[in-house]
Amino acid sequence: MVYLIPKFTIIPIVKLYVKRVNGLENLPKKSTCIIAANHSSYMDHMIIGAYIISHLNRKFHFLAKKEHFDNFLKRWWHDYIGAIPIDRQKGGKKALKQAIRALKEGRIIAIHPEGTRSLTGQLQQGKTGVARLALASKVPVIPVGLIGTFEILPKGRYVPKFKKAVMNIGKPMNFSDYYNKKINKRMLRDVTDKIMNEIAKLCRQKYNF
Repeated sequence: MVYLIPKFTIIPIVKLYVKRVNGLENLPKKSTCIIAANHSSYMDHMIIGAYIISHLNRKFHFLAKKEHFDNFLKRWWHDYIGAIPIDRQKGGKKALKQAIRALKEGRIIAIHPEGTRSLTGQLQQGKTGVARLALASKVPVIPVGLIGTFEILPKGRYVPKFKKAVMNIGKPMNFSDYYNKKINKRMLRDVTDKIMNEIAKLCRQKYNF
């Protein structure tokens, strides 16, 4: 019963802040994928979570910094969506291993490649964790561009402004050309930048890295 509370309370409230979602058909009904989105607001993962859960009726796993589990309400939501805590001081290796295992079991993983919220709303350089996940698990990456979430709830603000966001979901990206090759830093950066450039197009920004 407790598990159902967010479905009938948080999700409908979050959707009030969304004007439009494009590309829901790109989300897999049964197969696995990595969802990679830009990050400038605490609303980002709530919007992504609300639409994945309601559209696919599937539980998924978000990679989130472990500090989010220190607050009761945040922990409640993260437990609901099946978040995997990242200990950034230790490099996040344990979380990546958990995420890879989940992907190989057919589950969906969502991640913000930038690693932390943007303080300006502009795209930051993507970290290579998303590429490590994609190459290790050999599953497609679905880029997502969120527009307007920074204006709703930027970092440092606790009460959201009642404005509307748009979520654009891109087509799956396949990196099979890189499979079965020795992974190196250049390859990881190349894959990461390709993903970030697609995210940039979807959120109508430029990726300047």
